[in-house]
Amino acid sequence: MDRLAFNAAAAINEQRLARQMITHELANVSTVGFKRSYEVAMSAIKVEGAGLATRMQPQAVSKDIIELRPGAVMTTGRNLDVAMNEESVLGVTAPNGQLAFTRRGDLQVNSAGVLQDALKHVVRGEGGGPITVPPGMMITINPDGTVYAADPGQIGAVQQTLIGRLLMRDASTTQLERRDDGLFGPVGKLGADVANGPKLPSLTAGALEGSNVSAMMAMVKLMDQSRSFEHQVRNIKESKTADESGATMLKLN
Repeated sequence: MDRLAFNAAAAINEQRLARQMITHELANVSTVGFKRSYEVAMSAIKVEGAGLATRMQPQAVSKDIIELRPGAVMTTGRNLDVAMNEESVLGVTAPNGQLAFTRRGDLQVNSAGVLQDALKHVVRGEGGGPITVPPGMMITINPDGTVYAADPGQIGAVQQTLIGRLLMRDASTTQLERRDDGLFGPVGKLGADVANGPKLPSLTAGALEGSNVSAMMAMVKLMDQSRSFEHQVRNIKESKTADESGATMLKLN
């Protein structure tokens, strides 16, 4: 009976990672460019200690591998809004100064004239440095990531000047994991560049990509987790009742 209670308690404990991932997804169901992670896997871990060396314990394992399935694209008409196409990702500077990647495309120009996203991550250019917008200029971002600036007060034909190109990579052949700051990076090589895949990275200007989380599926998984928790607790209670009944039978008259 002790083994049954132990296994039920272990199952409850190992489901915590899955519950954390589901609640995290629900909290970001309306976040621009958010990407859900793949499901938590179970791995058999050898138990060290007294007793036989053949005991194995299931343990939940999660590396937070990013699922780059595109979300719904919303047209905004804003010239600084971009939506990454297919598995393209945008290079930005992480808070610790490392190169990182994101799918968030609600860009803006800060007070220093540097292009950044809504979370104030500086957007990197193809050369690795930031993209600086001249004061008073209106910029246009093309599908290939090239950024042009033009004077909105210019009379006659508007002359556009190339000021940079967004650092974009095709991650269709590279696995990405979520960093502690919420940005993406190659698995096991955070801070490194992403090797370009066979597809040409591109974007859609004047639009934003929504989250690829399905609120309905996340809620169903959360309900399934709740039912599983109740089932394991019931097993522990039944184990306790059976153990007490066995102890009563062994009492002397």
